Amino acid sequence: MLSRISVRPAMKDQRGLTLIELIITVAILGVLASVVVPSVQMTVKRTKELELRRDLRLIRTAIDDYKKSYDEAVKGGKIPSVQNKSGYPETLDELVEGKDFGGLYSYKKKFLRKIPPDPFNPPLPGEKPQWGMRSYSDDPESTQWGGEDVYDVYSLSEGTAIDGTKYKDW
Repeated sequence: MLSRISVRPAMKDQRGLTLIELIITVAILGVLASVVVPSVQMTVKRTKELELRRDLRLIRTAIDDYKKSYDEAVKGGKIPSVQNKSGYPETLDELVEGKDFGGLYSYKKKFLRKIPPDPFNPPLPGEKPQWGMRSYSDDPESTQWGGEDVYDVYSLSEGTAIDGTKYKDW
């Protein structure tokens, strides 16, 4: 009895990729990565900028609300008008701790739940968020806080925004 031997071409049974196919695949992935990475970095920066704008608006609105409550309390006779007192909070912590304004409110009115961190100048673990501050009597372009009150806040970051402005000037 003769056995039948089938002869198959050797290449048909081998499965896998050739070196050329691998090189082409890696080259295509490299080109795609070089296009995607910069757009992801820009998206991250844009997101941080939106967060910074939101945080600045939040703090500035809380400062203005504090001032309105102070003015209401003075107008209503709940607290005496003090010369050389602007009515703005003395520290950012006052916005979180709250104040009753001499009985204007039956509770300590809080203006912020917490002080938001600057996304471009994040605090170290265990530290409070740091913001640049200006008092009412300070020059609008001042980078030194007078210490009497908090009239305005700004970022301490020296970075430049996508639109070319400095974050500290926002």
